[in-house]
Amino acid sequence: MNVTAPTQPRYRPLTFGVTRVNVRGGDSGVQYLAADVPLQGFGERMSDRLIHWASTTPDETFIAQRERLPDGQLGDWRRVSYAQALDAARRIGQALLDRGLSPERPVVILSDNGIDHALLALGCIYVGIPFSPASPAYSTISKDYGKLRHVIDTLTPGLVWAEDGDRYGPALAATAPADAEIVVSRHADHAQLKDRPVTLLADLLATEPTPAVDAAQVATGADTIVKFLFTSGSTKLPKAVINTHRMWCANQQQMRQSMPILTEERPVLIDWLPWNHTFGGNHNVGMVLNNGGTLYIDEGKPTPALIGETLRNLREIAPTMYFNVPTGFEAIANAMKTDDALRRNFLSRVKMFFYAGASLAQPVWDALFESAEREVGERIVMTCGFGMTESSPYGLFVTSPDVKAGDLGLPTPGMEVKLAPSNGKLEIRYRGPNITPGYWRAPEATAEAFDEEGFFCTGDAVTWCDPANPHAGLRFDGRIAEDFKLATGTFVSVGPLRGRVITGGAPYIQDVVVTGLDRKEVGALVFPTQAVRSLVDLPADAPMAEVLKQRPVLQKFQSLVTDLSLTATGSANRVTRLMLMAEPPSIDLGEVTDKGSINQRAVLKHRDALVQALYDETPGHIVIKPGTNL
Repeated sequence: MNVTAPTQPRYRPLTFGVTRVNVRGGDSGVQYLAADVPLQGFGERMSDRLIHWASTTPDETFIAQRERLPDGQLGDWRRVSYAQALDAARRIGQALLDRGLSPERPVVILSDNGIDHALLALGCIYVGIPFSPASPAYSTISKDYGKLRHVIDTLTPGLVWAEDGDRYGPALAATAPADAEIVVSRHADHAQLKDRPVTLLADLLATEPTPAVDAAQVATGADTIVKFLFTSGSTKLPKAVINTHRMWCANQQQMRQSMPILTEERPVLIDWLPWNHTFGGNHNVGMVLNNGGTLYIDEGKPTPALIGETLRNLREIAPTMYFNVPTGFEAIANAMKTDDALRRNFLSRVKMFFYAGASLAQPVWDALFESAEREVGERIVMTCGFGMTESSPYGLFVTSPDVKAGDLGLPTPGMEVKLAPSNGKLEIRYRGPNITPGYWRAPEATAEAFDEEGFFCTGDAVTWCDPANPHAGLRFDGRIAEDFKLATGTFVSVGPLRGRVITGGAPYIQDVVVTGLDRKEVGALVFPTQAVRSLVDLPADAPMAEVLKQRPVLQKFQSLVTDLSLTATGSANRVTRLMLMAEPPSIDLGEVTDKGSINQRAVLKHRDALVQALYDETPGHIVIKPGTNL
């Protein structure tokens, strides 16, 4: 009998720069990994790239953002060319020099992604004055401004900027030091700022540059601090990660070698990822600036209220590469099933998808592939990688189109990886030119972060995809600090158990937080995907909280927890109870890390009342258990 071999999927061509790794052994089971290609030379400062593109492609768009109309709607694109960006950077840079700012008195930025935000940052970069973009949630959601006060106290800024005086006025009034200048782009007359002199950003932009501004640019170098990026601070107060020109320039060259697409065409991105996180602010903004590309600021987000703006933008802007978190890809995949215009434009020239984190559900992957094959006759490669704020962030990248959820790939050129045994797992540690020198004004935290060989200790665990073939790369194995013991003393390995729950609940589970510390049983807080809506007959805009109360949804998850219980081998991997989360994990609260993966500790901290209800079965909360009639 003749057996027809399965047809291999056809992918839009994409070259992978690192496909092999050199491995050497060390003492006590330690292993060292490095790409088998060396890191090529890189520049000393990112401002040189702005000067280069302003000279060679002065009229090309560097950054674009939709203008906000008087009625609050978003209109046409406002574009800033490379020549205009350089002119603004020199003018703002001169104004910052005139104010005597320095690493001891840097600039703090409170607002979301935007053109003014970008121009102020470029001015800082040009003259070597560090800046720090704080999470907008610290100013707009927080009631006591606790984390914002910590940012201010840590950095002692000489200038604090926010785009809108009305929106950020209360936070500015409450936290800006008396000796720090307040600058806004509009609404400088907010009532709570009436007792403080407030400068308009337009005044900085009106400053005439002198020879001093270009002398300051030349004086910056590899060790000059570009910015401070704060960690999520899920268990302690956030730490200010020092980001230097060397880190950023090296990482951009590492990206070019791992992702040769960057050498083949200038990137065009449409992106919402926040600049106070390293993925959006270093990885994506840096990618555009380093390679002469164009960044369209997407003011949508992967939430029911804002995803419409993202879809609108993708119907109009055709990216060459596309980055998002799993919930964003899920929403886009669902929309493309019926939205011909979205599918046609979005897929017209994109060469690569990239998701952050380790939990993109396979049905979402399949839906993206199906839409691509239907529209363009081939799949778009879905890629992923691994990094963190302290690594600029790019560290590992996949090596082929055959990617599975949790795959991380191999180290980027020039960065050495150390796999160190820790509590029965392998902790991944980094050393290279893209690694931070430490935390600002925190010598003890800096010393604790590095081992005796100078490797940065990530706290992340990995395992080999194929122990017999190191070139197949590494897989994520959870956070070492997330593992815990039950009250019985039984050790729970969170990473594998979380993966088991997600796989068992596909396509209805986006992510899972495992509970049970000092309890007798393991439980789970489950973040569902939008696919659960297909289980019920409710309007498409019905609140998720209402969807999750419906009997078909509860029965589906009861079946899951029953299966998990029956197939468990012991109390350490027997999930006895679930609770469905209507609110998705929050980036601003640190529930999603800079890698895009779930931060178990942050979720457990911010949702402690729900964990209590999960075990106490508090009235008003639905706890799903095996064998319960729903």
